[in-house]
Amino acid sequence: MYERLPESDEPDAFGLSRKDYAHDVFDLWPENLQAYQLFSEIQTQWRMSMSGPTGLDYNVLFSKMARMRLDPEQFDALEEDIRTMEFSALAAMNEKPE
Repeated sequence: MYERLPESDEPDAFGLSRKDYAHDVFDLWPENLQAYQLFSEIQTQWRMSMSGPTGLDYNVLFSKMARMRLDPEQFDALEEDIRTMEFSALAAMNEKPE
């Protein structure tokens, strides 16, 4: 998440190649950086039920966003971005293994 992976299957400084990493690599577009950073900061703030996570705790989200001193349009856009990420995360967490 914080380092670039090797460009090819050549070993990196630790002897690992790209295929040794367990997750997919993705590029983060600059316009999504703020939403990604905020989502990462609140990633432990899930509301839970007996069947697992149901959604993010919006009290925590709004508290963090209030300290960012956003104008109303920025606030609404960032909230929408977080909500999109939340729905995608919930869908991934609720996938049933085949």
